[in-house]
Amino acid sequence: MAVAGFGAVSRTPFSYRAPLVLTFRRDPRRNLATALDTVAEPDCLSNDEHPPPAFARPSSPPPSPNQRGCEGVKGPAWKKMSSKELGIKTSMIAKPTRLVLNALRKEGYDVYLVGGCVRDLIMKRTPKDFDIITSAELKEVQKTFSRCNIVGKRFPICHVYCSNSIVEVSSFSTLQKKPNNDLTYSSGRSDCDKQDYIRWRNCLGRDFTINGLMFNPFSNFVYDYLGGMEDLKKAKVRTVIPAHTSFQEDCARILRAIRIAARLGFRFSKETAYSVRDLASSVLGLDKGRILMEMNYMLAYGSAEASLRLLWRFGLLELLLPIQAAYFVSQGFRRRDKRSNMLLTLFFNLDKLLAPNRPCHNSLWVGLLAFHQALVRQPRDPLVVATFTLALHNGGDLAEAVEIARAITYPHDVSFPELLQPQRWDMVDELVKEVVDLASAVNAALSSMTDDYFVSKAMAKYPRAPCSDMVFIPLQVYLRVCRIVECVGHGDKDESFIPKQGGKINYHALAQGGLPEVRHVFARVVFDAVYPPPPPPPPPPQPGTVRVLHESSSSADQV
Repeated sequence: MAVAGFGAVSRTPFSYRAPLVLTFRRDPRRNLATALDTVAEPDCLSNDEHPPPAFARPSSPPPSPNQRGCEGVKGPAWKKMSSKELGIKTSMIAKPTRLVLNALRKEGYDVYLVGGCVRDLIMKRTPKDFDIITSAELKEVQKTFSRCNIVGKRFPICHVYCSNSIVEVSSFSTLQKKPNNDLTYSSGRSDCDKQDYIRWRNCLGRDFTINGLMFNPFSNFVYDYLGGMEDLKKAKVRTVIPAHTSFQEDCARILRAIRIAARLGFRFSKETAYSVRDLASSVLGLDKGRILMEMNYMLAYGSAEASLRLLWRFGLLELLLPIQAAYFVSQGFRRRDKRSNMLLTLFFNLDKLLAPNRPCHNSLWVGLLAFHQALVRQPRDPLVVATFTLALHNGGDLAEAVEIARAITYPHDVSFPELLQPQRWDMVDELVKEVVDLASAVNAALSSMTDDYFVSKAMAKYPRAPCSDMVFIPLQVYLRVCRIVECVGHGDKDESFIPKQGGKINYHALAQGGLPEVRHVFARVVFDAVYPPPPPPPPPPQPGTVRVLHESSSSADQV
């Protein structure tokens, strides 16, 4: 049964009546029913024709977590769906994750996929990663695998090392919200059992309804206790508990909301949108390492352009990236502006090369921010920028870069004020000097982005803007970005440079920050922004196709 194709596991339903406190003894081979020592039994949910909306915005202040258990929690009807009918296949789960699932199942534990990976599988998207939750204790998970560490203090999980990958495994016994131990639930369904209750209670600790789905790959069932499927259909990001309370409990959820909406192209529920804007400044209290991680999730996984737009729209860009926010203001960019600019174009080009399972190293997007800021400070001739990118691509061989750049015949993008009108470069040395100067300007812009005093002054021209001196770029990332452009700044070819064969990207090297691969992608992104490739010609009409000829008085069909 524990093979690539998951076997179906039958389970006898367990029904009971409330109120009753169920106590179970510990057993090394537990299933989900015995995942917790003491379980408060829920009442059953009524099957009204028109149930109230899930966690509607209250007219009075929301209850505290301690109060919610006393009053009970009402929500949407629980759903149990066939994963096969939803189109989820075993092959869609990464092999290391399947190995971990099979190993835990073989030991007799219940295992589920949970969170964003279930959402992505339903949407036929490639998950960034797979999160497993199990009825096993974390120490029992650690005993199951030879290479496994328990990490985290507040919310400990297991990191299982499998096939050069890390699979995260959490336990049902690690309750994220201890005050919720006395939660009850009203339900009129006869098939609600203690397994449902344990799953439901865990889902209540999730951030958004669309992340509160659980998938049992052995029984082939997907469980939805929060109305996540309905919000998926509506393309909506909604918090599990009232948004204001949710973001006050964990302000990092604000950044996760931006990231999810940007990646999926979803909109926020009205309550969530208000709370994101109202509580935006609370993210400044996050640890800088946490901010870097969340920003990397936004900008390095294929949804950077949409993330920047949403950060700007909801007033977060001026808090996290004040220098880039000042650029948006200087361009007259409105909060809901549909136009583009050079910064957004750079990240749009980057997004075309990346995916959730094919990210880039954070030094790449930090380097793009610094490069663009260098052009904002001092616009350059497009030929200078082209030579710069070609020199990056070939390891700093400026002579070769100049020769190739001067052979470019198609036009540059004339809509960017960061690019000057082209001029004649009769003297090659003058062109080389400008290219080297651009490399120095990138380093200077990077230094400004990591100087809290300079950052705090970025929005000084705009007194209505909030003041922020947030610098979350650590020294090691700063040094990596410096290495990206150093081959151009020296003016000498890197002796260790090995020419890249073809245009195929080595995504493993890109994610690890391999210098040649980062330079290659950096050069592609910038060059295509300055000299956008011409659109491909339309395919010739195939024999037998129908063309409609529009005339002044009538139209005729021709085969």
